[in-house]
Amino acid sequence: MLLLICIMKPDRWLGVELRHFAALQAIASTGSFGRAAERLGYTQSAISQQIATLERLVGEQLVERPGGPRPVSLTAAGRLLLGHAESIIARLQAAQADLQALRAGEAGTLRLGTFQSVGARVLPEIMRRFTTQWPQIEVELEEHDDEEIADALERGEIDVGFVLLPVGDAPLETVELLRDPYVLVVAAESPLAQSPPSFREIAKQPLVGFRSGASTDPIVAAFRAARVEPHWAFRTNDNQTVQGLVAAGMGCAISPLLTVDTSDPRIAIVDLEGAVEPRIVAIARHRDRYASPATRSFIETALAA
Repeated sequence: MLLLICIMKPDRWLGVELRHFAALQAIASTGSFGRAAERLGYTQSAISQQIATLERLVGEQLVERPGGPRPVSLTAAGRLLLGHAESIIARLQAAQADLQALRAGEAGTLRLGTFQSVGARVLPEIMRRFTTQWPQIEVELEEHDDEEIADALERGEIDVGFVLLPVGDAPLETVELLRDPYVLVVAAESPLAQSPPSFREIAKQPLVGFRSGASTDPIVAAFRAARVEPHWAFRTNDNQTVQGLVAAGMGCAISPLLTVDTSDPRIAIVDLEGAVEPRIVAIARHRDRYASPATRSFIETALAA
């Protein structure tokens, strides 16, 4: 009898609506009920009612209301729920993108995410082949830092993207395209250009390179394996800036080969003989989302190119 009563008792959480999560997300980012209302196109009282309803349904206080000019903030329960709310909103956005792709069929838009080196060295040939095969498809190209593309795919902001493996826990279907070795880039007249130096020798030089991330972690790991620490003279995520500063004699760089303009006479490229694990460049899509014929064809074209 007790079991039957528990089954028949309505679950208050079933009354939670997407607009409640949107209100919570807006308050977290703006720090104000008024600014959250402006962002979402509601009145301030409507936002207050939505948060009050959400707190009643989940049985927890979610927002600290200090009063006066001080910004509102989320409680520990509010921050915890916000993480789930953002995932739910992202999946809804992905569902919307899926339906748009389904309606588009063989015409429409393909949203593609790439990062600098792939965009410069790999993508042009793929695009030449793809646009010949699919002239009615409009490709919207977005450039991201390499570690941001997996998140953009998960949120449904792009349909397909180039990523560096591994991609962690993101729900992606990936296909390896190529392995991009790391090389030492030095000024053409540098003595290090004569033969592959050890990491202890490289560590004595100022190093120009990328900010911390997927492209830098293998470099740091290689230095630590040699029990030395690099001396960073300058760090940027712009490939041309790295190469220009090396050519000007500011330091040397350990860079993925795809990021280097090998025709530049001001620099020399030294093979590191596998001392750093290469980057694995793959193409990816969300494994739970609808893949349009154009999306599948783009992946096949990338593999062929």
